[in-house]
Amino acid sequence: MTSIINKMCRLTAGFLLLTATPSAAQGLITTAQFGEISIGGELKTRVMKSFDRLEETKYQPDNVFLTDEQSGGWPGDTEGRTLLGLVMEARATGRMPKYADEIVRRIPAHLNAKGYMGEVYDIMNEQQLSGNGWMLRALCEYYRWKKSPQVLDMIKSISSLFMDGKGRYAAYSLNPDDHKPSGGASGNVVSEKVGQWLFSTDVGCVFIGMDGFIQAYDILRTPAMRPVAEEMIAKCLSMDLLGIKAQTHATLTACRGLLRFADITGDKRYVAEAAKRFDLYVSDGMTENFANYNWFDRYDTWTEPCAIVDSYLLAVQLWQHTGRASYLQYAERIYYNALCHAQRANGGFGLENCPGKATNTPCLAVHADEAHWCCTMRGGEGLGWAVQYAAFKRGNEVYIPFFHDADADLSLGKNARFAFSETTTYPFSGTVRISVKDNTAGVVSLRLAAFGWNTNFRVTVNGKAVAAQRTDGFIHVTRRFAKGDVVEMAFDECGRINGGINKNNTEASCKKVYYGPLLLGTADDSVTAIDPTQPVRRVDDHTYYVGDVKLTPIYHLLSPDVTQASGYHRRILF
Repeated sequence: MTSIINKMCRLTAGFLLLTATPSAAQGLITTAQFGEISIGGELKTRVMKSFDRLEETKYQPDNVFLTDEQSGGWPGDTEGRTLLGLVMEARATGRMPKYADEIVRRIPAHLNAKGYMGEVYDIMNEQQLSGNGWMLRALCEYYRWKKSPQVLDMIKSISSLFMDGKGRYAAYSLNPDDHKPSGGASGNVVSEKVGQWLFSTDVGCVFIGMDGFIQAYDILRTPAMRPVAEEMIAKCLSMDLLGIKAQTHATLTACRGLLRFADITGDKRYVAEAAKRFDLYVSDGMTENFANYNWFDRYDTWTEPCAIVDSYLLAVQLWQHTGRASYLQYAERIYYNALCHAQRANGGFGLENCPGKATNTPCLAVHADEAHWCCTMRGGEGLGWAVQYAAFKRGNEVYIPFFHDADADLSLGKNARFAFSETTTYPFSGTVRISVKDNTAGVVSLRLAAFGWNTNFRVTVNGKAVAAQRTDGFIHVTRRFAKGDVVEMAFDECGRINGGINKNNTEASCKKVYYGPLLLGTADDSVTAIDPTQPVRRVDDHTYYVGDVKLTPIYHLLSPDVTQASGYHRRILF
C-alpha cells in the first residue's frame, strides 16, 4: 500500500503543476485583515516566543539605538528591524508590545540634521539606504496600525535620503569587479568608493532600501517620489544577479518591492520580473533544505533567516498575483524546513551551513546559534505574516492555503462575514476540520489547500461525503454554509525520494527523503546511502523509515538541541 501511495503522490504532484492556471484576472487574492485571525497550535507557540525575545533587554529602547560604530555601519537597521518585528507580531496576535511606542517616540532624537539615520555623506552609502529602508518599513507598518501624524512626518523625513539619490541610482556600478566577493554574516562597507557610491559586501543591499522607499511612496503618494522609485527599479532590473553574485536577501527583498510597485501602479510587468528572479533564486540561491545561500552561486557560505523570511513572503505574494499553486508549495516547504528549523529555543533565529559539494558535507548543521543583529527581528516579521497567511479571501471565496489551528472571522464585504474554527493534525498526518461559527455572506466557496505531496482527498460536510471540485491546487466546497456546519478533509500524506534542488552544488545521484512537506534526515553517521527503490514508511510523527534506515524530520519546535555546542547535525543528502 505504501508503495502505491508513493507512486500516486508523484503523479499527483505533476498533475497539480500542469493544471494550475493563473487566476489573477479575477482580482487579487488578499490576506485576512489584522484581527480577523486568532492563531493557535505550533505557530502561536513560535510567534509568542519570538515576541518574548524581541522584548528582552537587547531590544528595549535604552539599548536598541546604536551608534554607527556599534551597528557596524548599518544606521537604522537594528532599530528598524526591531520595530518592524514588534509591530507585525503585535498586529497579528493582538498582544500589545511593551516598548514599541517608546522606540517610536525616541526616533526623532536619533535623526541627523537632514532627517534620517546615520551620517550625512556627500556620496551614496548603500548600507545607509538599506538600514533606513528598514526604518521606513517599520514606520509605515506602525502608521498603518496607529495612524500617527508624527510618524507620517518621520516617513517623509527619512524618505529625503532616497530622494537625494535621484540621478545617482543610474550610476550604481554593476561591474562585478567593483563589488567584493567577501564579507561576514553582518556585512560591511567596502572602504574605497566607486564613483558616487560606497558599496557593501552585502552586494545589492541598496535594493533592500528600495522596498522601504516604495512602501513610503505607497503611503505618501508624493508625485516626486515615483520617478525616483522608477530609477531604482530600472537599475535593479538591469543587474546580472549571477554575474555580480548579488546577495540573495537583497534580491528577494527587492522583488517584494517590485510586487509592491505593481500593486501601486497596476503594471503587471513587475510581477513577471519578480517571478523571473524567484525562479533564478530557486535554481541558484536556494539550499537543499529550502533556505538560502547568502550570495548567488557562492555555495560555501551560510544561510540567513532574513532571506528565508523574504523567500517565504515572496512565494506567497507571487501566488496571490498569479494563482499558481507551485508558489504555495515552495512557501510551505520553506516554512517547515527552513524558517522553522532556523528558529532557536529562545525564540530568536540563527544561521546554518549549506550542505553540498562546496562545503563537502551532506549534513545540515548550525553555523551561528543566533543572528541577533538582524535575523531574530526579521523572524518576528515573518511569523507575524504567517499568522495572517492562515486565510485569504477574494469576493465570496475563502482560501486556506496553509493548515494551522486557528479561529477566523473574515469580512467578505458590507455586512457579509464568514467565521470558522480550524483544527488540524497537519503536517504529520492529513486531517483538517473546519467548524462554521457564522455566515452572513450567503453562498461561500471554501477552498482548502491540496498540495502535490498529498493524495486520496476525502471531504465530508456534517459527516456526509461530498463531491468537491479540485482546481489550481485547492479543493473547493461551495454552499450556503450555516452556523454549526462542519467540513472535514482527510488525505494521505506522501513519502517520496527526490533529487537535489541545486544541480551545481549536488551530485546528480544525490537523493533526499520527504514525507508530506517535511524533509527527513538522520543523525546516524554510519548511514551514507538509502535505497531509492524502497518506500518511505511512517511509524509516528517523528519516526520514518526507508528500508532499515531510520529518519526524522529536520522540522522542530524550539528544540534546545539545535546548537553549535551540542554538535547538532542531520544528514539530508544521500
